Amino acid sequence: NKLNVNFSTNNSISQVTGFVDVLSADQFRDTVTAHGNATQIGLLGESSTDWQKEIYQTGISTDNNLSLSGGVKNLPYRLGLEYNHTEGILKTSQLDRVGTTLNLSPELLNKHLKVDANAKYYNVQNVFANQGAIGSAVTFDPSQTVMSGDTVYGGYFEWISGNGNPNALAPRNPVGLLDQRNDESSVNRFIGNILLDYGTHFLPDLHLFVNAGIDMADASGSVFVPATAASDFLRGGVNNVYEQSKRNRVLETYFNYKHDLKSIKSSFDVTGGYSFQYWSTESPAQPDLNVAGDTITPPGIPFFTDNALMSFYGRLNYNLAEKYLITATLREDGSSRFSPDTRWGLFPSVAFAWRMSEEGFFKDIQALSFLKLRLGWGITGQQDIYSDYPYIANYSEGTSTAQYLFGDTYYYVLRPDGYDPNIKWEETMSYNVGLDFGFHNNRWNGSLDFYKKITTDLLSVIPIPAGTNFTNQLLTNVGSMENTGAELTLNYVAIDNESTTLEFGGNVTVNKNEITKLNVLANDDDPGILVGGIAGGVGNTIQIQSVGFPTFTYFTYEQVYAEDGSPIEGEYVDQNGDGVINPDDLIRFDGNPAPDMFLGFFANYTHNKWTAGMSVRGEFGGYVYNNVNSSLGNYFNVGSTKGYLANMTTDYLNTVFQTPQYLSDYYVEKASYIRLDNIYVGYNFGRVIADKVGLALTAIVQNALVVSSYSGLDPEVAGGIDNNFYPRPRTYGLNLNLQF
Repeated sequence: NKLNVNFSTNNSISQVTGFVDVLSADQFRDTVTAHGNATQIGLLGESSTDWQKEIYQTGISTDNNLSLSGGVKNLPYRLGLEYNHTEGILKTSQLDRVGTTLNLSPELLNKHLKVDANAKYYNVQNVFANQGAIGSAVTFDPSQTVMSGDTVYGGYFEWISGNGNPNALAPRNPVGLLDQRNDESSVNRFIGNILLDYGTHFLPDLHLFVNAGIDMADASGSVFVPATAASDFLRGGVNNVYEQSKRNRVLETYFNYKHDLKSIKSSFDVTGGYSFQYWSTESPAQPDLNVAGDTITPPGIPFFTDNALMSFYGRLNYNLAEKYLITATLREDGSSRFSPDTRWGLFPSVAFAWRMSEEGFFKDIQALSFLKLRLGWGITGQQDIYSDYPYIANYSEGTSTAQYLFGDTYYYVLRPDGYDPNIKWEETMSYNVGLDFGFHNNRWNGSLDFYKKITTDLLSVIPIPAGTNFTNQLLTNVGSMENTGAELTLNYVAIDNESTTLEFGGNVTVNKNEITKLNVLANDDDPGILVGGIAGGVGNTIQIQSVGFPTFTYFTYEQVYAEDGSPIEGEYVDQNGDGVINPDDLIRFDGNPAPDMFLGFFANYTHNKWTAGMSVRGEFGGYVYNNVNSSLGNYFNVGSTKGYLANMTTDYLNTVFQTPQYLSDYYVEKASYIRLDNIYVGYNFGRVIADKVGLALTAIVQNALVVSSYSGLDPEVAGGIDNNFYPRPRTYGLNLNLQF
């Protein structure tokens, strides 16, 4: 029942690690002067502005937690208080969070009934920076100054048309986008959970469980842009509010029975139960207003969506002589996201383990500490899709640009969405063979696994012919794929004594991915499903799903190069020799987004009161399509005759492309990397201040170093298409922990 008090404060600064490589002001002026027309040259300014440096800052963060734990008679408790203040690396972005947690864990009915009750409440105040400033800082003319010297448009330099209004095609001043937008939100969130564990009086080995929880979040916010801001000048600014409520409810009941059969050196553990989870999100309709209070767009229809997941499950664990272990599970899941005909999925699994080191014939191998063979098979289901109602006809509110005029008032229209009445669970059948081992008192230990995963009825959004299902994109089951691979994990305890420990560990994973079936091809000559939409042009894609190839294979033209190694604009290999370059000459690039190998490594060291460590990871063999360079690395991006100038990436100096070459394999780059994720050092001062307070300090650096030949901001790109302008920060932290 003693009161324990713990206080921790984690304070950090975050810094930008790099910027998109664009032309400097001098490079930009030289390029436009050499290649531009008289109008473009006349638009050049005399300043030198690094717009990316103008919008970023050193971020700061403080995260503070106070906890009190103890007991009142037979009621153990833990009370926590937290406060976080964070200023992001993008100027004007800020977060403040305050919260409290309470945990009560009494034991009742002569300790037959155990209760674990948790409640957490927190309030988050967000100030969202205008994300449009990130892209604008990359493309805005570096020869212009931040401020124009007059009061028009808030005093910020902006590109204007002949009538004095902002040029509708030009990018906006990045600093003005940040300073002239106030986007704030407040979120109140409550998370509550209670778990009841009843050990029956009549059968002590039988426990009955009830678990109930709720997660409630209510958000409200406002967006204000002054009428003088160029970004919203023609509409008279912005003065809007919004609200949203989210709910997540869960109820689970299950039993567990454990029993030892000593006569036959056996034990078993049986679990069976039921769970139900329900999610919902709703937002009331709000009008779109300007600063004067005029309605730009009347309120549409309120937003509401929900889905539920119901499950029945059972599991049996059997242990014979601490040598042979069998686990069998069976669960049936029902998802409201599928029709009644396809709603339920049955997912069995079975696993066997043999502790070989417990056998007599292994006892004489002194170097062997542990050896276990594992075999596994199972089926899992997947229903995490973006739509809650993909199997029924439903209607969505049209955009503000597709309203219908009745009298003097514009009204929203409802448009039908595409749907697949036969959509069903995606299933993955997995096979696994593994070996866990330890040598020399487990000083060396690790595991080796081989696996194969066969996924059927893949859920994906695919393009379909316009007019066939109310849409040109449809969520459906598209086919099958296989993943095969192996993973090796190895740990080594180099030093282990009373004053010093030193441990190293790492893992290597190799994986091969292949599409084995596609259900939706038009005919046998169809090369596959075009996916991977990119920035630039209209409807351009850079990837394809094809049978016999990895997922998201790049689908490109093969670039032709000059003798000096530079790409020749518009010249590609004529694959079929017909003298014409057209989509028939697109090929599957020999390299895909998924790496061939994943690597992880860690090291931990302690000596007396000192601790230190690091973690490293890497990916090898993957490729990334540099969409930043393909869309911005050409002179066409400068602005032509549109009345403004826009910057380019420095890749233009390598290619001198005058027009975009979106589908060239020149932009598909190797993206192997090694990342030093974090490195830390700490010191435990022990008991201080009259031996009453425990004090420990830890310094940590996150995202400390990246080694890669990739030319973009970051080689770690989800999906393999890099259109990222936002740098991943490097964070330096100092953590203080006090125990009273």
